[in-house]
Amino acid sequence: MYLLFDIGGTKTRVALSKDGKDIEEPVIANTPKDFEQGMELFSQILQKLVGNVQVQGAAGSMTGPLNKEKSGTVRSPNLPQWAGKPLKQRLENIIKAPVLLENDGALVGLGEATRGAGQGKDIVAYLTVSTGVGGARIVRQRIDESAQGFEPGHQIINVASNDICGCGTKGDLEIIVSGGGVEKKTGKQATEFSQDDPLWEELAEWLAVGLNNTIVHWSPDIVVLGGSMMTGNPRIPLESVKKHLKEKLTIYPESPELALAQLGDFSGLYGALILLQQQEQV
Repeated sequence: MYLLFDIGGTKTRVALSKDGKDIEEPVIANTPKDFEQGMELFSQILQKLVGNVQVQGAAGSMTGPLNKEKSGTVRSPNLPQWAGKPLKQRLENIIKAPVLLENDGALVGLGEATRGAGQGKDIVAYLTVSTGVGGARIVRQRIDESAQGFEPGHQIINVASNDICGCGTKGDLEIIVSGGGVEKKTGKQATEFSQDDPLWEELAEWLAVGLNNTIVHWSPDIVVLGGSMMTGNPRIPLESVKKHLKEKLTIYPESPELALAQLGDFSGLYGALILLQQQEQV
């Protein structure tokens, strides 16, 4: 039996895979802002899912860039009280099994590249637009190598902006197009804006700016877009993003394919399962 988890800025998802191939229905809970409360929540969910049954291994993700040892996050704009904490060690103590820890955007991207919208493509750029903005580059169904992880949401796209992201940067992609950024700037949740509000077209154009940068740096075969701001209701219209990207991305004869994520809440959990398989722990 294997445990899979996805600790996001808003929601935590935990699921089992009994055979190392399929995933059972996940338990979904609000992610506590406090680290100790988060560990208590994880203990409660584990007890609910497995009781006294021994877990053979676990893998999952945490929002924000991880340290080089991949034992915890060095900074998490949406969960600042989790930064610098011994997450991997604490989870291993709770689960009583080895834990593989990755960035959330990387595991979601891995899931989409192997079982979702990016299947069959050699180079997949994945971006999630939700509470924050994350993502990763997946090459031949593996998370690409990096020195400090991938953080496409923290590319600066508007140097004139005075909006400050939780990371401390002004005018980055996350503060401009994420749900958290919208709430910080307007005082309203993104879901409170009707689909015909001009906000969504504005966000589509700014997202296209970020995608232009991501594409010229990563040169992917496909860009997969996920997260509640892309797949929820209301949402940033994909066709509007394509239109604005076509206007901005002029260095190449054509833009790579843009597609919406297909796995929904399961994408990060599938990524965690694939990671266990690739590390030969399943």
